[in-house]
Amino acid sequence: MFRTTPRPISKKLALGASLAMLALAAPLGATAHAAEAYPDKPIRLIIPYPPGGATDVIGRIVGKTLGDEIGNQVVIENRGGAGGNIGAAEVARAKPDGYTLLMGALTSHSVMATLEKGKLQYDLQKDLTPAGVVGFVPLVAVVNPSLPVKSLNDLVDYAKKNPAKLNFASSGAGAPQRMAMELFKQIAGVDIVHVAYRGSGPAMTDLVGGQVQTMTETVPAAIGFIKSGQLRPLAVLTPERVSMLPDIPTAKEQGFSGFNVSSLFGVMAPAGTPAAVLEKINKALMTGLARPEIKEQLLQQGVYADPLAIEASKVRLTAEIDQWAKVIHDGKITVN
Repeated sequence: MFRTTPRPISKKLALGASLAMLALAAPLGATAHAAEAYPDKPIRLIIPYPPGGATDVIGRIVGKTLGDEIGNQVVIENRGGAGGNIGAAEVARAKPDGYTLLMGALTSHSVMATLEKGKLQYDLQKDLTPAGVVGFVPLVAVVNPSLPVKSLNDLVDYAKKNPAKLNFASSGAGAPQRMAMELFKQIAGVDIVHVAYRGSGPAMTDLVGGQVQTMTETVPAAIGFIKSGQLRPLAVLTPERVSMLPDIPTAKEQGFSGFNVSSLFGVMAPAGTPAAVLEKINKALMTGLARPEIKEQLLQQGVYADPLAIEASKVRLTAEIDQWAKVIHDGKITVN
């Protein structure tokens, strides 16, 4: 039997191995230190729409809340254009260190990620990651009062008796308002023609005027017309009734269990942002958005605060993308 005696490792080789291990450990140590020190400078919160709009107002409330809780200033920067995609692309390209974040209308981004797949400068799921869902704005289905319908089932019956004679308005091709009605059409098996407008204001004006007959709209945008009797509400599209319209039944109550849609808002970070940093941001959001005064501020803008932890936020975002991808595929919907 032969026995091979291991050759002793030279001091030179041992030193080289030690240095290699140190080199590998250094980035991990630096990352851990950076996460521990975060944030040691102001955070940029990109709002991908012009000042004054709903997302801007909501984003400023969320930004101040995040800053107060996390212990450093959050600077709001508006980067409007291309339906929110210019600002989103800027965040997607940013250094993944937690100092550049996106205040996003997640439902709209999910729709556009499917409608404009391959055309956007970023991939919603690959280039961005949720730091936390903030909350939602409920949608309501409304009709012009001249239309002889008082429920979703009435609308279905009327549409089937008058195929292709009903029109619905929306605030844009990729808007949640448009996609909600497309989902309803598929669930109910009815034909209602889409008429796109450049925003909710013109769409609501024509709906009140009778140029179009129906639409789904955010509760804050529709509630004044509902209370004045200029529009008739048929259903809120959230799983539960909402406090702003407590007497209006849900779609689920009327037998449309799959017709649950709201406009979802959340904070996103560049993919690759350290988990410890994301957790700090998420904890600050969860804590701040639980404060009664912050919930009330958001509710005044029509937003129901419903913060989610990171994993739950990822699940919710994936569900949004999957839902709208199916609706767009099945309905052969295009951006035009």
